[in-house]
Amino acid sequence: MSDRFESFVIFAEMRTGSNFLETNLNAVDGLTCHGEAFNPHFIGYPTSKDILGLTQADRDRDPLRLLAQIRLATPGGIGGFRYFHDHDARVLPAILEDARCAKIILTRNPLDSYVSWKIAQATGQWKLTNVSNRKDARVRFDATEFENHLAEVQDFQILLMNALQTSGQTAFHVAYEDLQDVAVMNGLAGWLGARGRLDSLNTALKRQNPEPVAAKVANAPEMAQALARLDRFNLNRTPNFEPRRGPVVPGYIAAAATPLLYMPIRSGPEDAVSRWFRDLDGVGPGDLVTGFNQATLREWKRERPGHRSFTVLRHPAARAHEAFCTRILHTGKGAFNGIRRTLRRAHDLPLPEGDPGEAYGPDDHRAAFLSFLAFLKANLNGQTAVRVDGHWATQAQCLQGMAEFTLPDVILREDEIAEGLPDLARKVGHAAPPLPHPSEPQAPFSLARIYDARIEAAAREAYARDYVMFGFSDWG
Repeated sequence: MSDRFESFVIFAEMRTGSNFLETNLNAVDGLTCHGEAFNPHFIGYPTSKDILGLTQADRDRDPLRLLAQIRLATPGGIGGFRYFHDHDARVLPAILEDARCAKIILTRNPLDSYVSWKIAQATGQWKLTNVSNRKDARVRFDATEFENHLAEVQDFQILLMNALQTSGQTAFHVAYEDLQDVAVMNGLAGWLGARGRLDSLNTALKRQNPEPVAAKVANAPEMAQALARLDRFNLNRTPNFEPRRGPVVPGYIAAAATPLLYMPIRSGPEDAVSRWFRDLDGVGPGDLVTGFNQATLREWKRERPGHRSFTVLRHPAARAHEAFCTRILHTGKGAFNGIRRTLRRAHDLPLPEGDPGEAYGPDDHRAAFLSFLAFLKANLNGQTAVRVDGHWATQAQCLQGMAEFTLPDVILREDEIAEGLPDLARKVGHAAPPLPHPSEPQAPFSLARIYDARIEAAAREAYARDYVMFGFSDWG
């Protein structure tokens, strides 16, 4: 038994050479790989009935039991298995969190693995031990299918990388091309802590499709054209340097009687929605349900079958203006006075000493807001020491944070709430919902008063991610 590891997992995908890798690891004294132990369609191998005495039914009832059995009951050394992205997800957190489970990550050029998979589908031949029995086929490249395959592989690799980084673990990476190198296989055996070594590689399994990829597809020119359109280096990706956000459940607001839940994005139309909630049920401000935590929100949902939840997106320029006026420009209740001082001192925001007075005019307001937008661009790109506050974080990031608990049923735009909110109320049984009143901005000068092309351009630079993700047009 290894001093470092009690078990191992080979993270791989179909047609990456995982059968060949397993065959050679099983030839090493002290290592036993039990196949695709958590494949939802079979246990270990298509013809197997059990692994270490546990049947597929046993595993499906309790996958962690099989995981423990492989770790503790593999005879003669260290036990392991192969795990693909579509295997039983219930067991994955336990695998990733266990530092005594060695992680082997096997990768292959995704185009090669995709074409190989298509050929195996067409021929029904998933393993080859005798070259004379080899079945051949030319397959059609499907661009949409390949892009989906590529996205699944990349998403799973990112998940693995992040889990290993955050837990401080290191994996042993093996490329498909490394599988033919006995020295690499012996290095892997030594890393696992096995006693044995290989003199040579197992030659029972043969490579099934050694031809170039272009020779294995029937529509090679179409494939080349489709691959040329793929943005391999993410050249058009909008960079995201924001910290991750959690769900801000204590800020959620529920109507007093109607089963509606508002999940606000800060610096949005919170006052307008709260006022509509009060009008909806004819109650006062203190009658709305607030102060949730995750347990009480679950209880609220359980007690109201058919409930609906929603959030409201606001145009980035208007939302930034709201955040600027309510949190930075003014110094009263709710203001971020510490950040305000830092912005005046370190970022040269042309703000008055205290609250804006009579000497503070529209031109001053435009200049200060433009300077704030320039700060936001740097702040959201991780270039300042100031925190990325929820009042001006991107709405895309705020929605991702909500998803850690639950996503809203409906996402409305602010310019849609006059129709959207009453329609939502009718769907949960309210016979005659009132119309919402427009938001009342808390600003010395409205955005309309100071808005121009420079402000729009600055907002687009600061909130490029929201403009792209949600398709916002110019505010004006």
